[in-house]
Amino acid sequence: MADMTPDQAREALAAADGARQRVADEVGLPRTYWWVMAAAWVILGVLGDLGPAWLATVATIVFAVGHSAAAARLLNGRRRTPRLQVRADVAGRRVPAVVIGMLIALVALTIGAALLLAADGAEHAAIWAAVIVAAIVGFGGPEIFRTLCRWARI
Repeated sequence: MADMTPDQAREALAAADGARQRVADEVGLPRTYWWVMAAAWVILGVLGDLGPAWLATVATIVFAVGHSAAAARLLNGRRRTPRLQVRADVAGRRVPAVVIGMLIALVALTIGAALLLAADGAEHAAIWAAVIVAAIVGFGGPEIFRTLCRWARI
C-alpha cells in the first residue's frame, strides 16, 4: 500500500465503487415475483368481472395477505437470488416504498383502463384492463422497478 500512487489509489477506489454498483444493480425482486403478481392480477380481474362480489373481495384480501407475506422476505430487495444477499445499505431502505407506490399506480391504471374500456362499450372491461396491466407487470415489472429505484436514488 505504501508504494501506491495517488492515481492507482483512485483507480482502485473507482473499481471498488463500480463493483459495488454492479451488485446494487442486481438487487431487486426475482422475475417470478412479477409473473406471479401478473397472474394474480388477471385472476382478480376475472373474479371481479364474472364472479360474485363476495368472491372478488375475498380473493383481493387473500392476494393482499399473500403479497404481504412475500413482501416480508422479498421487498427489502436483498435476496433476489439464493446466491446473492447484500447489506441493507447496498440494497437501499426505500425499496418497499417504491414497490408499494408501484402497486398503487398499477391499481389506479387498472381502474382507469377498466373505466375507459367500459365507457367505450367493451365487454368484460375489468378482465381486459387486468390483462393489460398484467402484461405490463409481467414483461416490464423489473425494468419499471429499476427505473423507479433510480428516480428514488436507491
